[in-house]
Amino acid sequence: MKDMLNKLLILRSPGIGPVKYRALLDEFGADENILEYLNSDEDFVDSVKREMEQAFDLGIEYICDTDPRYPNGLLNVRNHPIVISVRGNVSTLSKRCVSIVGTRHATVAGMNFISEIANEFANHNVAVVSGMAMGTDSAAHRGALNANGDSQTVAVLAGGVDYIWPLENESLYYEILERGALISEMPVGMVPNGQNFVQRNRWIAAISDTLIVGEADAKSGSMTTARFAIDYNKKVFAVPGHPVDARSAGPNSLIKSGNAIMCTSSKDFFADVKEVKNKKNINQENEILDKLGMIPVSESVLANLVKKTVSEIKSDLIVLELQGLIRKQDGGYVLN
Repeated sequence: MKDMLNKLLILRSPGIGPVKYRALLDEFGADENILEYLNSDEDFVDSVKREMEQAFDLGIEYICDTDPRYPNGLLNVRNHPIVISVRGNVSTLSKRCVSIVGTRHATVAGMNFISEIANEFANHNVAVVSGMAMGTDSAAHRGALNANGDSQTVAVLAGGVDYIWPLENESLYYEILERGALISEMPVGMVPNGQNFVQRNRWIAAISDTLIVGEADAKSGSMTTARFAIDYNKKVFAVPGHPVDARSAGPNSLIKSGNAIMCTSSKDFFADVKEVKNKKNINQENEILDKLGMIPVSESVLANLVKKTVSEIKSDLIVLELQGLIRKQDGGYVLN
């Protein structure tokens, strides 16, 4: 408890985020030495202690990036949060996951499509990550929650993990609390502001190996999330739409530029494996699996080995990874 208090006292200090914290740690060697340097006043110390007491009362856990429960996706990106707060089922963070984003003003057809995709992932024991906004985010969370079992979805929040936003999603918040997890890097009780939503989008992109973009305007938070995912070398899928609908401009541009793979149904992720299993023994005869072992093999090398382009094998790699047959390691892939 004292170690976490020390970290929060540093991280809650004005002007100190992950980058500054790591620089201070390099300079002073330990949290205690940083605190001695900062010399915070008693009122500030009391405010952080009150936050921790509030978190305890609400069943909120703080998870440091040295904790094995910390999400691997976040851990593997630069300047990730030192500490996140989690409310709900912490074990959800250990599952394979897929991130889904899109506009708040989604069409009924668009939300139904996203809900069905999310439900299929959840039924395959893959947690669905989104931002609990109205529209596409809500459809993704609810689609996952419609599957059987718990630990089906993760909501990344822009404010404190206890702060419900938007208020229209209060019932969804408590459904996720019961059967999933809510996470944030912000202090407990904090009201979100505009910049926080950009950071939230960054973590939505980081936490999963795959991002699906539904309906989204060309200049939107969802497209910001897509750009983060591309920068992190994540696999990006986009749902195409009618060219005259502004809500299709974002995903259509991602597909046209080659930065995203077209997503037209859940078959893009799951049916291929089912078909292969029906035709042959996937564990022994799949051409990609044949080339993998315990030593990581990069996408480019794999593509060369199976005589295909990198873009041609990306979908196969996603399918195999989601099925738990392979995993990413050290910039390549190995057998599970």
